[in-house]
Amino acid sequence: MANSTSLKKLFSDSVIYGLSSIIGRFLNYLLTPLYTYTIAAATGGYGVVTNVYAYTALLLVLLTFGMETTYFYFANRQSEKGTDERRLFSTTLTAVGCVSALFVVLVFIFIGPIAMKMGYPDHHEYLRTMACIVAIDAFQSILFARIRQFGKAWKFFGLKMTFITLSMALNLIFFLVAPHWSHLPWMSWYHVEDCVAYIFYINLFCTAVVTFGFAKELKDYRLLSFDWQLLKKMLAYAWPLLIFGIVGVFNQVADKIMLPKLIPGDDGRVKLGIYGACVKIAMIMALITQAFRYAYEPFVFGGQRDKSSKQTQAQATKYFIMFTLLAFLAVMCYMDVLKHFVSPDYWEALPAVPIVMMAEIFMGIYFNLSFWYKLIGKTWWGAVMSACGCAVLVAINIIFVPRIGYMACAWGGFFGYAVCMVMSYLIGQKKYPIPYPMKSITASFAVAMVLFAVMHYVQPSNMTLRLVFNTVLLLVYVAYFLLSERELTAKVLARLRR
Repeated sequence: MANSTSLKKLFSDSVIYGLSSIIGRFLNYLLTPLYTYTIAAATGGYGVVTNVYAYTALLLVLLTFGMETTYFYFANRQSEKGTDERRLFSTTLTAVGCVSALFVVLVFIFIGPIAMKMGYPDHHEYLRTMACIVAIDAFQSILFARIRQFGKAWKFFGLKMTFITLSMALNLIFFLVAPHWSHLPWMSWYHVEDCVAYIFYINLFCTAVVTFGFAKELKDYRLLSFDWQLLKKMLAYAWPLLIFGIVGVFNQVADKIMLPKLIPGDDGRVKLGIYGACVKIAMIMALITQAFRYAYEPFVFGGQRDKSSKQTQAQATKYFIMFTLLAFLAVMCYMDVLKHFVSPDYWEALPAVPIVMMAEIFMGIYFNLSFWYKLIGKTWWGAVMSACGCAVLVAINIIFVPRIGYMACAWGGFFGYAVCMVMSYLIGQKKYPIPYPMKSITASFAVAMVLFAVMHYVQPSNMTLRLVFNTVLLLVYVAYFLLSERELTAKVLARLRR
């Protein structure tokens, strides 16, 4: 009963957390055609956006330095003497806030050399704006963590939706409405050639507005509650997570950082824009993993004393894999429709989508498998495994990008995450064994890959027939899932009948 209740809580929270992620990512998909249909591929403008946001993702990990997970770990250690939650929260927020503020100051002081090194000597405004965005995001990450710790999923949802709604509205105004009004005297400030900068400005404004939604959390903050001794304990736990986080995020963004350097000149940014636009279609996997993580992380730490927690983790991982494989097949099934989310100028990179999607599945599995080293307090294992995967990814990019372009980026992520996933499973089963149902998981992968191969190699020339044929194959996988999980299916149907 406890196992069932825990899974029910996990999945219900995942739905709420996931709603904000799903809606946000979906609207982000809508921004992709908005950008790609207004920013010509040949200009490389979308490549600039992709490149700068890649650096931002890496910087966010540096500025939070593993303190989100560390906060959860210490907040759930009831045996830790003196670990008052409010003192813990204040210490964490002060540490992250000070580091973030220092980062902004340094960027503004050394903006010239930084812009030159990154390849934007004439656009300091891009980097100043993004420095402010990432600093505020880092600060807010601890506030969001506190919301998750106290199970305030709906507040989390509301704040995320505030950002999403405001961002979507401003983007529509700036990219669809403003160009038609630019001839008016009171719109003299608007210039179409500055559209890349407007993307960053909108992000900064919306991020800043969300901060006001944390009034209650900030009210609980006490600067004088900062505990240096507690922080030292937290840093001892967090530093391997920082390395793990840097390497993990670098695995995700390395291609977008390295591609313009391995293909120099404007051609590199053009290719990056084309690749970056198409792989947005594959980001549904990142969406699913993120939604699952928001609920899964506090759930695992909070239930680590539950004797059934290992079985629960095993079952949750199995369903995660089966569902992501379903999502993979669904995207492949309707690629003829989904590809219109980006301008036809960008379609040449579509062959990279299934490879990137599978890499994202491997990353999600790696995340699920990797809780063993967090629960036993040996987080340095995460750094070791991620470093091995990163080495594979970087090597493939350096060797093959000059030869085959952005397809090497896709394969680099695929093999990099595969290495991390396999290492985590093999080492984890020795250090903290969990009874994963490997036969069921392997069978699901086999069925999904066979169906994907049929979709890929058996393609009717007529698009309507092709979509019908692919839909039948997708339903085959659904039927396999329902038959292989009869007990779960029966419980769901019984609940629906009520």
